Amino acid sequence: MLLKKRIPMKYVLGKIKVEIALVLAYTILFEIFHHYFINLPVDIPIAIPTMIGTIISLLLAFKSNQAYDRWWEARIVWGAIVNDSRTLIRQVLTFYKDPDFSVKASEFKENFAKRQIAWCYSLGQALRNKDAIKPLEGLVSEEELRYIKNHQNIPNAILMLHARDLRNAKNEKRINMYQQVEIDNTLSRLCDEMGKCERIKNTIFPTTYSMYIRLTLCLFIFLLPFGLTSVLSWFAIPLITAISGAFFLIERMAIHLQDPFENRPSDTPVTTIANTIERNIKQMLNEYQSEFDIIKEFDLKDEPVKVEKDAYFVL
Repeated sequence: MLLKKRIPMKYVLGKIKVEIALVLAYTILFEIFHHYFINLPVDIPIAIPTMIGTIISLLLAFKSNQAYDRWWEARIVWGAIVNDSRTLIRQVLTFYKDPDFSVKASEFKENFAKRQIAWCYSLGQALRNKDAIKPLEGLVSEEELRYIKNHQNIPNAILMLHARDLRNAKNEKRINMYQQVEIDNTLSRLCDEMGKCERIKNTIFPTTYSMYIRLTLCLFIFLLPFGLTSVLSWFAIPLITAISGAFFLIERMAIHLQDPFENRPSDTPVTTIANTIERNIKQMLNEYQSEFDIIKEFDLKDEPVKVEKDAYFVL
C-alpha cells in the first residue's frame, strides 16, 4: 500500500511510460510527414475527436467507479475481520471457565489466540497467491500444522481447528451450549468474510470492456493530430502527449483498483491489518493473563484463619 502522501512523478509516469513513448513517437512522425513529405490537407473537424473523447470519459468513469467499489468492498471486509477477530478472542477469554487458574485453560486460550493471528496472516497470503503456510510457523503446533497442510484452503482448515476446540470445550463443560453458539456465530462471520474476499479475488473484471476502452482510446489518439496540427503545428506534440497520458493514467488506475489482492502498492493492506490484529489480540491476552495472575496471587495470600472449636475470645 502507498504510505507516502506525496507520490513521486517518476512512479506515476513509470506506469504508462510505454504508452507515452508510443504516443510521442506517433505524433512526431505525424508532424514530420505532414510538414515535409505530405503537402496535402489532412485536417478533420476537431469535433470528431472531441466526441470520441467524451465517449472515452464516460467509459473510464464507469470503469473507475466499478473498480473503486471492488477496492472499497475489500477494505470493508477486512475491517469486519478486525472487529470479529477481537470479538472472537474476547469471547474465548471471558466464556471459558477456569476457576482453578489451570495451566490447561491458559494454554487453550493462548493457542486459540495465536491460531486466530495465524488465520489473518494466512488469509492475506492466500489472497495474494503466496505461501499461506509460512506465516503459521511459531503460531500453531506441529500436530495442527500437519493437519492444515492436508487441506487446499489453509484459512478454512484453521477455522475447522477453532470449531474442534470449541466442541471439546463444550464436552468438557468449560463453556455451555449458548456460549458455544455465540462463538460459533463469530466463526461463521469470519468464514463469510473469507468467502467475500475470495469472491472479489476470483471474479474477473470483464476483459471485453477493457478491450473496448483501449480500442476507442487508440482511435482517439490516432485522430487527434488531424484536428490539432493545422492550429498548433509542432506545439500539438506535447499537448497530444499530455492528453493521452491523462487518459492512460485513469485507465491504469482503474486496472489497479479492480484487483485489490494482487500485491501492488495500491492494494488493500492486508499484512498491515493483520499486524494490527496481532497487536490487539496479544494485548488482550496479556492483560487477561495479568489480571488472573493478580487474582491468583491474592487468593494464595488470603488464606482462611483456623480457629479451634473450644477457643474463647476476650473483648
